[in-house]
Amino acid sequence: MKIQTFTVIVGSAACNARCPYCISKMTGIKEMGYKLPEVNWHNFDKACRLSKENHVSTVLLTGKGEPTLFPDQFTEFLEHLKPYNFPLIEVQTNALVFGREFKKYKKYLKKWHELGLNTIAISVAHYQKEKNKEIYAPDSEYIELENVIKDLHEMGFSIRLCCMLIKDYVDTLGEVKNLIEFCKTNEVEQLTIRSIVAPNSSENSDVANWTRTHIPNKKFITEVSNFLKKQGNKLMTLDHGAIVYDLEGQNICLSDCLTIKANTNELRQLIFFPDGHLRYDWQHKGAILI
Repeated sequence: MKIQTFTVIVGSAACNARCPYCISKMTGIKEMGYKLPEVNWHNFDKACRLSKENHVSTVLLTGKGEPTLFPDQFTEFLEHLKPYNFPLIEVQTNALVFGREFKKYKKYLKKWHELGLNTIAISVAHYQKEKNKEIYAPDSEYIELENVIKDLHEMGFSIRLCCMLIKDYVDTLGEVKNLIEFCKTNEVEQLTIRSIVAPNSSENSDVANWTRTHIPNKKFITEVSNFLKKQGNKLMTLDHGAIVYDLEGQNICLSDCLTIKANTNELRQLIFFPDGHLRYDWQHKGAILI
């Protein structure tokens, strides 16, 4: 068995964003709860050993909610990871706390960097502040994304923007090109674009319905794919099929949100839950190892 990424769930279901396509609300947020859970460190160490034995190079710290809302637990996870010496450690975040409370989080960020955190993967829906506000913070102020990127760069972090492709947001090739220019201007090291997706079975029908009505059409996705094939230089194909390109100096990956790749003994990711369960898919409860 070969495993690509070791994914670690940090914190609870609590979140400071209001994404209408929230994948967590569709896949298991009720089981998680909003109270900070106790971590089964015994099983976490087992999961780390399993990951190392199966040649995992990347650890992704994420959450059913927003992982950075729990900075002390986040630090504790990094401390437990340290002995295993994973070369690449990332966090998936909406980055709102870094824009709103940078002074508070600066000491945490410094510590996290010392403990091996390399990359801050920031979820966005657009390159424009107003559009991101509609998705992430409709009832509050959205962050100055450019300033957040600058601050994190100055602390030594690499940045990946993860832009969800949504109807009426980034849904044309022209908008994708504008997004790429935003990344180049702000020296963003990596850009990943993927369409929003609803799982086959959802725990929240309202979120699933919003998502299905805002999935961009397949013609647009094909157009973007063809553009990257023609104009970009292919760098690599990841195990789950996503392709990474160099486009005039900008790293860009066209990906998806699926986990299981059929007809293979390779897993896209192992997913550790704080209660000690170790899974390899977000939506199928039977995909469990521990």
